[in-house]
Amino acid sequence: MYLLFDIGGTKTRIAITDDLKTLRAVKRINTPHAYKEGLQAILEAAEKLAEGHRFISIAGGIRGPLNHEKTGIVSENTLTDWVGRNIVSDLSEKLGCPVRLENDASLVGLGEVTFGAGQGCEIVAYHTVSTGVGGARFVHGHLDVVSTGFEPGHQILDIDRTILGRTEEPTLEALVSGAALEKRRGVKPYEIPQTDHVWDELARYLAYGLKNTIVYWSPDRIILGGSMIVGDPNIPIERIIFHTKKLLEGFIPCPSIVGAALKDEGGLYGAMALIAGHYTQ
Repeated sequence: MYLLFDIGGTKTRIAITDDLKTLRAVKRINTPHAYKEGLQAILEAAEKLAEGHRFISIAGGIRGPLNHEKTGIVSENTLTDWVGRNIVSDLSEKLGCPVRLENDASLVGLGEVTFGAGQGCEIVAYHTVSTGVGGARFVHGHLDVVSTGFEPGHQILDIDRTILGRTEEPTLEALVSGAALEKRRGVKPYEIPQTDHVWDELARYLAYGLKNTIVYWSPDRIILGGSMIVGDPNIPIERIIFHTKKLLEGFIPCPSIVGAALKDEGGLYGAMALIAGHYTQ
């Protein structure tokens, strides 16, 4: 039996598999901001899902940049109490088997290129838009070589701060993430009707970030995931494509832009791919 996990800023998903091809059971919980509570919640979910079976191996993702050893995260603006913790050691000690950890967006992207919308594509850019904004680049089905990791959500877009003002970081994440939208509007994103003009506004902001992705990473396909994309309501894919094509018009063709095929389970599929060896770093 293999244990898989995906720790996001809002939700954590835990699953098991016995064939590294299909998810046998999935459990979703709210992500505790306190590390000890989060670790305990994962252990309790693992025990219930395992039903007495032992784990051979464990893999999963967490939001934020990892340390060089990939045992935990070095910074995070939501899960601050998780920073500096040795997640790999703590889980391995409790469950008695090897643990592999990866950035959550990288793992979701790996799931998509292995099992989902990125199959058969040479160069894929994956972006997640949920509580925050993340992403990664994949070449021939493998995560591209990195020094410190990919953090496309932190690219500067609102240079003159005419949109976000002086108190917010002028980043793509501060423009289009769920946490940023909630802060501006004072309500949860899912409480804003799909007919509200803000969804097209977010599509336009995101298109500027995707233009940067296209000119820097030169992907054959861009896959968009996360609750702000695959949820209901959402930032419409067709409007993202419209605005991105408009920005690129007369310069270079727009690559294929599609929604995540694995919905909110991409990170779990990525963890399966990681254990199965579809990963070279």
